[in-house]
Amino acid sequence: MSSENDRGDSGAEGAPPEQLAFIRETVRRSKAPRAKPRTWRGAALAKDLPVARVLVDKGVLHLDRYFDYAVPQELDADAQPGVRVRVRFGAGRHRVRDGRREGGGLIDGFLVERRAESDYAGPLAALAQVVSPEPVLGEELLRLARSVADRYAGSLADVLQLAVPPRSARAEQRPSPEPLPPPAVPEAGSWTRYEQGAAFLEALASGGAPRAVWNALPGPEWSTELARAVAATLASGRGALVVVPDGRAAARVDAALTSLLGEGRHALLTADAGPEKRYREWLAVRRGSVRAVVGTRAAMFAPVRDLGLVVIWDDGDDSHSEQHAPQPHAREVLLLRAAQDKCAFLLGSWSCTVEAAQLVESGWARPLVAPRPQVRETAPLVRTVGDQDLARDEAARAARLPTVAWQVVRDGLRDGPVLVQVPRRGYVPRMACANCRAPARCRHCAGPVEAQDAGALRCGWCGREESSWHCPDCGSFRLRAQVVGARRTAEELGRAFPAVPVRTSGREHVLDTVPGTPALVVSTPGAEPVAENGYAAALLLDGWAMLGRPDLHAAEDALRRWIAAAALVRPQREGGTVVVAAEPTLRPVQALVRWDPVGHAVRELAERAELGFPPVSRMAAVSGTVEALAEFLGTVELPPEAEVLGPVPLPVTPAAAAGRPRRPGAPPPGEQWERALVRVPPGRGAALAAALKSAQAARMARGSGQPVRVRIDPPDIG
Repeated sequence: MSSENDRGDSGAEGAPPEQLAFIRETVRRSKAPRAKPRTWRGAALAKDLPVARVLVDKGVLHLDRYFDYAVPQELDADAQPGVRVRVRFGAGRHRVRDGRREGGGLIDGFLVERRAESDYAGPLAALAQVVSPEPVLGEELLRLARSVADRYAGSLADVLQLAVPPRSARAEQRPSPEPLPPPAVPEAGSWTRYEQGAAFLEALASGGAPRAVWNALPGPEWSTELARAVAATLASGRGALVVVPDGRAAARVDAALTSLLGEGRHALLTADAGPEKRYREWLAVRRGSVRAVVGTRAAMFAPVRDLGLVVIWDDGDDSHSEQHAPQPHAREVLLLRAAQDKCAFLLGSWSCTVEAAQLVESGWARPLVAPRPQVRETAPLVRTVGDQDLARDEAARAARLPTVAWQVVRDGLRDGPVLVQVPRRGYVPRMACANCRAPARCRHCAGPVEAQDAGALRCGWCGREESSWHCPDCGSFRLRAQVVGARRTAEELGRAFPAVPVRTSGREHVLDTVPGTPALVVSTPGAEPVAENGYAAALLLDGWAMLGRPDLHAAEDALRRWIAAAALVRPQREGGTVVVAAEPTLRPVQALVRWDPVGHAVRELAERAELGFPPVSRMAAVSGTVEALAEFLGTVELPPEAEVLGPVPLPVTPAAAAGRPRRPGAPPPGEQWERALVRVPPGRGAALAAALKSAQAARMARGSGQPVRVRIDPPDIG
């Protein structure tokens, strides 16, 4: 055995003095109290500003406030305002050790502020962890989120879930590029087609904050015109934000900006990019590397530095309405940002919503329109087919395509593609009695009867086959399609024009573009692809199905969808023709024929003002079970001017539909709910939202079992 081994076996008594000193120091440190991460028991607090004010990620209204936590010395450097943190939440006052509250579950949150002392007199829990030292919540974004939460009677935590994307550690570790210098002021280009169009760009380039409602001319130039507005804002040294309804529109604006300004000057924020790439782009905007943003609905909260312009395209599209609580609309969020940041505002569309008309009517925004000769030069010819035309052509009535429509399709196919817009997807979604047109209902659950591809009848709710249906109203055994779907229409047109290719665009497969060669393109509303050099013609079928919806926005929405499809057709001077199958005397049809969506919106606004409907008034929808709704309406302290309409019963979702996707706010399957509408005059919307939020928070604090759902500015009010 070596002497070294012998010395090792002798233990600590034979160790050298320096080894003994090291052992004694180790023992001494092991006996000293050590701070435990996530509880930081025994840890010293930060010397400066030892209190952190935290917004916890609890989207419940009675906890919609800040909570104070102690900042351990070890977290002092990273615990800065705006970072993500984790805290212990839910510990009772009795769980206190060494003057520090302990216990509770770990929950995420945002550090909002560092303070010298707390307003809370009791012991504070310590911050458990700083998730990342990257500040993601700035003062401007926090102020905007609070304004949105108050407007929509929601919680700040819910709004921040929409505003701040999920964290990606790899994206945070990658540095963002250096910002580029401001570009040169762009030429006015096609903006000269509009009255005051060039002046609008000049105001943006000079650092002004003009506010405009833009009624765009038909054609593909809208994306290039948006890009020029963004470029003019960047030239002034400020940032710009553009919100569009879908990824296809975002791609067009993205391509236009890249063509005009080159790479590296803007970020594209869409869900198609994936979580990591989208967060990396978002961080580049947050860090100031990129000053312009183009994106879909979630981009409305993008933290653009020195914001100089906010733009929303096609504000009437349903995609702009957020489906998660508190369900804000992109248009209203951008209006709040324009007022908060004192920046320019541009609302653009081929059509015009009633809300846009109100902005002009109130004087808050100026109209940005083209003169009528310019409109007539760029718009296609619009022809109508009403009931009288169908009655004179019985064969066309059965096939839904009158003779004039067949002629337009035949003539259009000589020069290019023809667009056919169908209100529904699928084969034959709904059936009705061929004699009296009463909807066909299932005998077991009263659900809608549908025709499958093989021709069999099946209930759309319970799935039972219907082999011997007859009309309970008139006794007829014959059925007809209420609205024929896109696939069935494509099949019919394919038989009528066998030598022409037929393409479909809908929910399952949406086409972005189609070539300019002759083809039939059957599409549902909103999924129309852009044709090279424009469509030669377009058919807008089943207009009565879009106009007959029991909804306040039915006429406005039908006109918007028609104009969006007709805007893809070539101008009348190039032979472009649109045929709409709807009664010619109806106001939306006449607005389409004259290409006057602004006039239609102004008349709609006047009627709603007379009736007291939104957007002239502010309205909220409150729904729940009969007992819960009655209790809520009995306890809420509404403003004196508030008027309660209803309650009325909501349609019962069949129990067989459990597990299927349902609309936000829809009652659970099998439950009978009621809905009441509460409206207040202009200027009292904030008081209404505050009253509803306070009552909802009180119910949650009491632990009321039955839910009550509140939605400000509901999109469908019947």
